[in-house]
Amino acid sequence: MSKTKYLLPFLFFTLQLFAQQRQRVGVVLSGGGASGVAHVGVLKALEESQIPIDYIVGTSAGALVGAMYASGYSPAQIEAYVLSESFQLMVKGQEAAQHQFYFYQDATNASMFNFTVSQDSILQKSLPLAFVDPTYLDYEMLKIFGLASVSVQDDFNQLFIPYRCVASAVETKKSVAFSHGKLNQVVRASMTFPLYLNPLRVDGVLYFDGGLYNNFPIDVLYNDFQPDFIIGSNVSKNLAPVSERDFFGLLTSMMTTPTNYAMPCAEGIIIEPNTKVGTFDFADVQQAIQDGYEATITQMDSILKYVTNRVDGKELAQKRQEFKAKLLPFRVSSVRSSSERKQDLPFVRTSILPKYRKLVLDSAELEKRYFRTLSSPYFSYVYPTLEKGIDPHLLLRMKVNKANAFRVDFGGIISSRAINTGFLSLAYRRAGFVGQRLEVSSYFGKFYGSGKINYELVLPGKTPLSLSAYLVLNRWDYFKSFATFFEDVQPSFLIQEESYSGLQLKIPSGNHAVVTANARMFWLDDAYYQTPNFTKEDTADYTSFIGESLRLAYTRNTLNRKQFASSGSFIECKASYVLGRELTFPGSTSILDDTITKQHRWLSIQLECLSFPFQKKQVVNWGLHVKSVLNSQSLFANYTASMLALPGLNVLPDLDTYFITAYRSTQYVCAGTQLIVSPLKNIDFRLDAYAFLPIIQLVLNPDGTFTYAKPLDGRSILAAGHVIYHSPVGPVRATLNYLPKYAQPFQFQIGFGYLLFNERAIR
Repeated sequence: MSKTKYLLPFLFFTLQLFAQQRQRVGVVLSGGGASGVAHVGVLKALEESQIPIDYIVGTSAGALVGAMYASGYSPAQIEAYVLSESFQLMVKGQEAAQHQFYFYQDATNASMFNFTVSQDSILQKSLPLAFVDPTYLDYEMLKIFGLASVSVQDDFNQLFIPYRCVASAVETKKSVAFSHGKLNQVVRASMTFPLYLNPLRVDGVLYFDGGLYNNFPIDVLYNDFQPDFIIGSNVSKNLAPVSERDFFGLLTSMMTTPTNYAMPCAEGIIIEPNTKVGTFDFADVQQAIQDGYEATITQMDSILKYVTNRVDGKELAQKRQEFKAKLLPFRVSSVRSSSERKQDLPFVRTSILPKYRKLVLDSAELEKRYFRTLSSPYFSYVYPTLEKGIDPHLLLRMKVNKANAFRVDFGGIISSRAINTGFLSLAYRRAGFVGQRLEVSSYFGKFYGSGKINYELVLPGKTPLSLSAYLVLNRWDYFKSFATFFEDVQPSFLIQEESYSGLQLKIPSGNHAVVTANARMFWLDDAYYQTPNFTKEDTADYTSFIGESLRLAYTRNTLNRKQFASSGSFIECKASYVLGRELTFPGSTSILDDTITKQHRWLSIQLECLSFPFQKKQVVNWGLHVKSVLNSQSLFANYTASMLALPGLNVLPDLDTYFITAYRSTQYVCAGTQLIVSPLKNIDFRLDAYAFLPIIQLVLNPDGTFTYAKPLDGRSILAAGHVIYHSPVGPVRATLNYLPKYAQPFQFQIGFGYLLFNERAIR
């Protein structure tokens, strides 16, 4: 009797303990885009109430949240990530500021839009497959999941929480549940919403968004894990009947299969956060998290009734630490290709980790080199995965797709003034062991015309090197009257033509700056009148200047736009040495009678700084702009020829279209401020105001001779007011310029596009 007295409680305790051990809780997370972030709030509420999670299955957005949880991230860590700038950049297809690599940016031109063309098939391989650039997203997936995946040998049962990821096979039109593989790869495949992200190939099979065929994979959870209790988090529903006029609705309906959102058994509960966050409203994910949390708390009593097990928060945190402590260190010692074409890899491998260098890269160094490499124009898509390499190091496996060989750019400026100019460029780009680019471009218009041929050779490496050879032809045709479309244009009073060829060496200086060295030969021809009173019968003066120049420049640029910027900074310092021979022929209006020949040599130093140090809630931006020139240029045969050889002041974009001698000086300082008010997205009200202080300036005497003026004698102010709409292809603006040294100080114009030109030879 005494034994029975003690045996029965023991058996009862044992059976109760056994029952508790056998109760396993599975969680399934639906798709839903930004609304799927509500799953983070669900997990957060479950952990706060000590509900254990033994298995987790997800599709699309649920695949991302579930994989992070299965990889040992706590709900608080997942929440911090989806609220971070990195997450916002990832879902928008943008890149972080620290990843921008100025070295590979195209030279500034008037391009407004472009498209690429494949060598072998214009339509089939040239059309884009996605609206979002996946470069940053793909690397974030590697950074979040790569280490956990390779550490458990790509077996999802060995993760912190056993996990299944659901994706849709495009060719077989079937839903596939992944139990093993590269975790970052299958999660990325499951998130690939058609036309939003490009499809991904896993083991030779093309996959799209997991929600297309199974947006609530309870069946996968039930069949693979047989849990005792299921908690479902669902933020989706099947499509309502669509109108025959709803193109996108019809397209979505054709691509998707209706999902059964019901619980298949009695031992389960479905949480349905009533969130108003839309599929692509990623800016509102904080609200989605809160909606998921509140919906779970509302049903917590029911969950606690059925789930008898509890897990202590401290114990769970300790287990997470133990799991992460077993992960391999993030140390990459080699790069290999997973592409069908092995020859596509050499440029990438040499840029990140060349074979001949015995280096080991940690996470920070790999990230830096990775994004530097992908900033190059030679690749359309690169996908990374991690594998075990030579112990204890890792191997970076990369699938590399080259960009379409040809790129076409269009652009220019359409203006109410007679300065309308078109721009067209064709570039051929290829990369093997080195990168190569051949570009032919042209500006065409009555005011400005130009042609340029540039061949660039890029030697890859941690610090890449660019060698360029170029030929440029420029022509400016200034009119006696800068008329609008509605006025007659008077004869030209000044025509500048220049041709130059040269070699350029360019190396990066950090991520945002470059150092360039140029050696060039030039031929400048200027035809001009030295008096405003000339007729069509008069002949112009003619000055030719032939020579060579050397230039060294440092440029740092983080501006957000190539024209009319409102944030970032720009610093440029240039030192030039010019040597040449002048030949001036007098015209019928010249005070000179004989041809003049002169030798010239001078040193010029230019410094320009633009910065926006003040910003208030992205509505008000305030910038400071300073430009200074120190020039030892000798005098040419006459006043106009001397002024034409000087660099013109161009702190306002429209100044490049005027020839105003008062804003040219051998030595000057110009300082100003830029105030930008942006009441609406992409709408700017802008005021630019400057003080021009000439240190040494030439003055034309009444008899046609010229002398130096007193220092600062020609000081002046100038300003411009703009209303600008930054359209997707270029700025649309209404501008009022105030140029007090011009014959008509106030100049109004309406324009669309970029007022940008090829670089001048020496001025």
